Formats: sequence, structure tokens, C-alpha cells
Amino acid sequence: MTGEGNLEYFKVFYYVAKSGSVTRAAGELSISQPAVSQSLKLLEKSLGVVLFERCSRGMRLTAEGKVLYVYVEKGYGQIMQGVEQVIRMQNLELGEVRIGASDMTLRFYLLPFLEEFHEKYPGIKVIVTNGPTPQTLQLLQEGKIDFGVVSTPFSSGEDLCAVPVREIEDVFVAGRKFMAYKNRTLDFQELLKLPMIFLEGNTSTRSCMDAFLAKSGVVLQPEFELATSDMIVQFALRNLGIGCVAREFAAEYLESGLLFELRFNKRIPRRNFCVVRSEKWQPPTAARKLMELIL
Repeated sequence: MTGEGNLEYFKVFYYVAKSGSVTRAAGELSISQPAVSQSLKLLEKSLGVVLFERCSRGMRLTAEGKVLYVYVEKGYGQIMQGVEQVIRMQNLELGEVRIGASDMTLRFYLLPFLEEFHEKYPGIKVIVTNGPTPQTLQLLQEGKIDFGVVSTPFSSGEDLCAVPVREIEDVFVAGRKFMAYKNRTLDFQELLKLPMIFLEGNTSTRSCMDAFLAKSGVVLQPEFELATSDMIVQFALRNLGIGCVAREFAAEYLESGLLFELRFNKRIPRRNFCVVRSEKWQPPTAARKLMELIL
């Protein structure tokens, strides 16, 4: 055996040195006294020194033994702290969850679950990276988040597992300046005559709507391209154009009458929120527990 030796021998050395007794060390380790004595002999042989000497009260460290014990005690203490931390993580007393989510999925789906999770497990740190679906999927592939909550459509790789959790509906909304279009059944071609307000092109919402309209021969060049759906609603309220958003973002203003929804002769396909994770990475206990709560 080399000087580094078998770590089990250092564990035995630690308990004998701490208790000053082969008998007490054997009891704490739940092994026989001969096994303790044999481990000490093998450790001393590998190091080429005597670590203990017998005395009236049991076992006493030699000068070499005292030097070794200083380091072994620190190391063993660190190991036990590590074990304790792992147990606390398993018991959901500490740890962290890393999530990727868009403004829409966070606000209209994920937030209530995060509130409930935090009430149950206040020691768990939750880190939310806010970004569009493509960014969330990229972070997932790179192992930088534990799971994401995204909106369809998206291209999922072979190692991604996605579970639909809620249906969402895209709508076109407008303010009082466009009242002439209220309660009419429109063709999507008529959007070409109107000022449009869309999300930027790097979002699943925009990609989905562009693809859908293209099937009707409609390719829009929006007058306004914005980073958030909240801003689309604000622009529509100021009569700057027709806004395309998920219904939830405009619900308050549709109910109050400040905005109205345009009606069309073709149904806009519904989409879904999905919880998505990578099968390449094993999520930590806290992340698995939050996904269980959501699903």
C-alpha cells in the first residue's frame, strides 16, 4: 500500500485518535476490535512510522501520529460537512433550482407554482433566467438550467423531453381608432392594409404566427417589433396598430373594453406551454421536486 493508502484506514485512525481507545473506535465504526487493530498496523506499515503507543488509559498518539491527526481531523470534518450538506439537499433544506422561462410562461403559468414551492421549501434558492424559447432551449442543451417552461412551437432535439401543461391562444387586438373592424369577420389578407405590432423575430410566438399567416399568403412587415408582449398591449392601447399577443396579456383590457379582439374567417391554432428538460443531465433533488409540483 502506498503512503496515500486506503481511505478506510485513515477513517479508523481518526476514530481511534479521537476516542483514545480501540474498543470505543470499534463500537463507533460497528466493526470488530481486531479489524481496527489490523487497519492501524497496515497504515503504520505503509507510512513507515508508529502512530500510537499504548498507555494506561488506552491509545496515545506519538509525535508523528499527532501531526497526521491534525490533517486527518480537518479532512474528515470537511467530509462530514459535505455529507451533511448533501443530506440537507436531499431533505430539501437547501439547494437551488435553475429555470429558464419567457415573460409569458413565467407570468401566466409558472409564478403560482414558484410561490407554492417557496412556501414549502424556503431554504431552496430559485434562479430564473428570463428569455425567449430558443434561448431557454440553448441553455438547457448546455446544462446551464435544470428545466425550462416554454411555449410551442419549438424544435426539440432527441435528448429533450417536453410535456404540455397548458393551452394558450394568440389573438389580434386593437383600440378605438380601429373600431370599424369590430364585430366583423375578417380575412387575414386585410391585415396587409393595417399597421401591425408584433414581437421580435427570435421568439416562438412570432415564428408560429408568421408560419400560420404564410399559409394564407400573408407575409407581414410589422410597423413595430417589440421585445415584450406587455409593450405590444401598451402600443395597441395608444392606437399605434393591431397587436398580436397571447390572450392573457390583453385580457384585462378586453374585459374593460379599452381593446377589442379582431375576428377572422379561419381559426388561429392553439399553442401550449411545455415543461422541457434535457435527458443528458440529471436534475438535482430540488428541481425534480418542483417539476413534480408543476406536473
